[in-house]
Amino acid sequence: MPAFFMLEFEIGFWGLFVTSFLAATIIPITSEALLIAMLYMGYDPFISLACATTGNTFGGWLNYIIGRIGNPYWLKVFGATLEKIEKWKTRVNRFGSWMALLSWLPFIGDLLGIALGFFRARILPTFLFIFLGKFLRYLIVVLLYKYI
Repeated sequence: MPAFFMLEFEIGFWGLFVTSFLAATIIPITSEALLIAMLYMGYDPFISLACATTGNTFGGWLNYIIGRIGNPYWLKVFGATLEKIEKWKTRVNRFGSWMALLSWLPFIGDLLGIALGFFRARILPTFLFIFLGKFLRYLIVVLLYKYI
């Protein structure tokens, strides 16, 4: 087993929480593989689900906050064109906080969270939908592991 996973098993649920948090940012790591590995090793599925969901939700909230405090200058630095900015603004205005349900998607979910913050989507519904989307994703992973 790779050393990275062995370290995670030694620190257990905290390792899953931290990995899930980092996976919700632009850092390209996967928390689902660790969750499945921990379930295989006999870790409690309910606590594992709670740790993964909480860590990933906090990471999603961080994306929203980064967008919220974002500076339009940053958009220029990252090469965002006026056309792309308007496209995202239209999406946020059209779908609002509901878009946060998709924040679990790799990479696109990070951008969704940042865009929702940048264009000032309502905080409470956005945070709730981020939580719900991430919870459902991990619940499906746990259920698939348990029953397939």
